[in-house]
Amino acid sequence: MHNPQQSNPNKFIYLQLINIINMSFQAYLENIRLKTGNDAAAFRKLAEEKGFTQNGLLKPEIKAGTIVEWLKKDYDLGYGHSMAIYALLKGIKNENSN
Repeated sequence: MHNPQQSNPNKFIYLQLINIINMSFQAYLENIRLKTGNDAAAFRKLAEEKGFTQNGLLKPEIKAGTIVEWLKKDYDLGYGHSMAIYALLKGIKNENSN
């Protein structure tokens, strides 16, 4: 079976981010909070404690897959919700985004 993530991971990540942007970002964050008990600020702090961020933004060497794996393992978040946190940490979206 063809996996678009393997053939072009950057395009796949971009398309996932577009899907998140088109949906209500606030709804994603609220669902994540309900599932994990952590809001956006808490995930920012957790990412910093894990060494994923510097000065409030994701370090350039930290890729989306790293964040997805962390959130799946520690919080059982799916790909879409993990990508919402990735967008938050990357600075693409923020707590006030639609």
